Amino acid sequence: MSSETLSQSEIDNLLQRGGAAAPVPAASVPAMDIQVYDFRRPSRVSKEKLRALESMYERLVKSLEGWLIGRVRGQIELQLQSIEPFSFGEFIFSLPTPCASYLFDIADSGGQQGVIDIGHEFAYFLVDRFFGGGSGNLTSMDRSLTPIERMAVRGVAERMITQLDEIWQDHVKLELQLAGFESFPEILQAVNREDPVLVANIEVRTAEMNSLVLVCLPFAVLDKFFAGGTNRRGNTVAGSEREREVSRELTESSLRAANVQVAARLPLFNIPLNTIAGLHVGGILTTGIPTDTNIEVMVSGQQRFTATAGRSSGKLAVRILDVHHLDNEPASAPPEIATATEAVAVD
Repeated sequence: MSSETLSQSEIDNLLQRGGAAAPVPAASVPAMDIQVYDFRRPSRVSKEKLRALESMYERLVKSLEGWLIGRVRGQIELQLQSIEPFSFGEFIFSLPTPCASYLFDIADSGGQQGVIDIGHEFAYFLVDRFFGGGSGNLTSMDRSLTPIERMAVRGVAERMITQLDEIWQDHVKLELQLAGFESFPEILQAVNREDPVLVANIEVRTAEMNSLVLVCLPFAVLDKFFAGGTNRRGNTVAGSEREREVSRELTESSLRAANVQVAARLPLFNIPLNTIAGLHVGGILTTGIPTDTNIEVMVSGQQRFTATAGRSSGKLAVRILDVHHLDNEPASAPPEIATATEAVAVD
């Protein structure tokens, strides 16, 4: 039964028709917005946290890309595809057989581990480049990496966990250390199969191959990040009201004592090139500009005031006439600037 209130005209129409309601046109029924919700794996990453994660892992991707370019002697491109929550069992099922997965220990996590899976094609690309191979057709063998090949690729995994530790250090202290290698996904036992993990998918592209690198971290070691605020520097200043006032005064005095570059600039003028060629030390350059012409006062390379030239106590000086507002500034200027008429001496 509809919960909408009927108007008086609709009530009259129903009474005239003997209580039979007029059929509602199909086009007037609004379409239902149906969203699929997975109760077995509810989303644990808010949009705010996801944006923070994407920013963190983008730093890792760009840093790793620059590091790899200098070692593979060729062009290589890395791009962050997604960051998603899974169960560890789902992560295992997504890995190929054989895989090239490096496990790393996480300090003070109760024995939990993370996984970095170097894509199968990418692993053989690295082996080819590290052992002197050049550009050309890349052969990806359908077998596990040999012990020597694992040691060659291990340097990339070590670099990744170092950068992974760096991007998380402002949020969670991880202290990661490479622990082992595994070729078969079914044998991986970083955490329980039902435990949630955070997986970052990084696409690797070169002229010879296209592969994926997966970075898996258990949610249990990231609880501090997901429970707290994203911006660690947004906390209010602690202390009493008097202490905050003193801190503000010290900050303001330090800011006001900061030095900025100020320059007075004449309007542009043209002179012949042979006049410039004849300039010498002690020479006088005639500009043709009247002495009462306004000059521009530049602060840190931006015009902030209009002034007129003069002298004060025997020194060259300028007198502020007007304030030059930037495009993104309001029309009104602070009183101490708008009413300034004192001459500014220039050595």
